[in-house]
Amino acid sequence: MGSTNGYDALLVVSFGGPEKPEDVMPFLENVVRGRGVPRERLLEVEAHYQGFGGVSPINQQCRDLIAALDVDLPVYWGNRNWHPFLEDTVRRMKEDGVRKAAAFVTAAYSSYSSCRQYLDDIARARAAVPGAPEIVKLRHYYDHPGFIAAMADHTREALGRLPADAREQARLVFTAHSIPVSMARTAGPAGGAYEAQLRRAAELVTGHVDEGRAWDLVWQSRSGPPQVPWLEPDVCDHLEALHAEGVRSAVLVPIGFVSDHMEVVYDLDVEAAATAEKLGMALTRASTAGTHPRFVSMVAELLAEPEPAACPATCCPAPVRPARPA
Repeated sequence: MGSTNGYDALLVVSFGGPEKPEDVMPFLENVVRGRGVPRERLLEVEAHYQGFGGVSPINQQCRDLIAALDVDLPVYWGNRNWHPFLEDTVRRMKEDGVRKAAAFVTAAYSSYSSCRQYLDDIARARAAVPGAPEIVKLRHYYDHPGFIAAMADHTREALGRLPADAREQARLVFTAHSIPVSMARTAGPAGGAYEAQLRRAAELVTGHVDEGRAWDLVWQSRSGPPQVPWLEPDVCDHLEALHAEGVRSAVLVPIGFVSDHMEVVYDLDVEAAATAEKLGMALTRASTAGTHPRFVSMVAELLAEPEPAACPATCCPAPVRPARPA
């Protein structure tokens, strides 16, 4: 607890996820609306969700985070893609008399998808609610000591789950959501911020765990057409390359995520785990920050900081979507 800088509410803003089988396809259609994603790709991803009972863990993780917060403010929660939708939450905030809220977004980095799009979501929700409260997005926190401490603790715990003979030489493989190369180039005020911030976070976590240990930053969850360049290497391809180099054990650290959702539990716990098993590689996966006490306390610390400056209008521009056939 502490200073709240004139805010009279905290708004947790997240991606959203389905919570029962019949939610899955409507949720996915919300996610890809306007992007021209083929129906067969949606059906493929739907099968991933249905393999887990049609439930993404992300909504429950948001509830758990909200329950763990210790702030002197009412806490609201709104999502981009599924209930509770951000617009509905902003309407409730207005009805409750909220005048100025701080927005904590469950994405720590600079890019269109992880920052600018959330700013656009907030602006659109406010525009739909006459008299909506002012909403100030809190700063990026990829290098905040609370986030780093949480990920370092989870990485140490994952290393401890490896057999003793595999632990010492295990490679730390930090993963983040791949994005189009064009989006990565324009991330942040001067470009390149998404990759640079992820590398800094990985470097800080490694320094807390074992400064001399080898580590890599790789990518997961690519969803774009094959002709569009995305950040590489893919995590599964990288595990195969490491194995060819003689690496026999690794810890996956989902540094690009602050809570589990389907792209973590499927792409890492299913696909990457299957790749490692095929290779005979010892593999564990560190937890996301979740409700680690240092991550939870970080939110109150961000609230107490001076109000962040608004992002320049040219920062993290929206990607140019390919024209759809007439």
